[in-house]
Amino acid sequence: MNYEIVELKEKTIVGFTARTSNEDPQMGTIIGGLWKQLYTPENTEKIQNRVNAYAIGLYSDYDKEGYQVTAGFEVSDAESRNGFTVKTIPAGRYAKFSVHGDMIEAVANSWKEIWETPLDRTFTGDFEEYLSQEDIDIYIAIK
Repeated sequence: MNYEIVELKEKTIVGFTARTSNEDPQMGTIIGGLWKQLYTPENTEKIQNRVNAYAIGLYSDYDKEGYQVTAGFEVSDAESRNGFTVKTIPAGRYAKFSVHGDMIEAVANSWKEIWETPLDRTFTGDFEEYLSQEDIDIYIAIK
């Protein structure tokens, strides 16, 4: 799978967070539940100071038990939390994979390939940025 190396500035994400792992049989339900929670009209309207309309799926706080998943939006100011989780995507180097296709199937298939790609990962925060229904960029933090 092809990718490019990019340098990103720090991003602040506001959304909903849960803990899971790739071995968790409920992983799909947990992650899907975060997206459903985010996309209720009352919740999307409460997230203020959005930088753009792109949703972000962030994977962070990795340890041997799993990781945290956050479904949210990038914001310029997260002072008003309104009951949401605030997470930071660190500035740094990322391998950027551009994916086109069904948002669920194409992303799942891409992650399978990414896990097999020999990258010098930092595990500080990997994320998907949903540019449209069929265009998604996946960023993997690297050294």
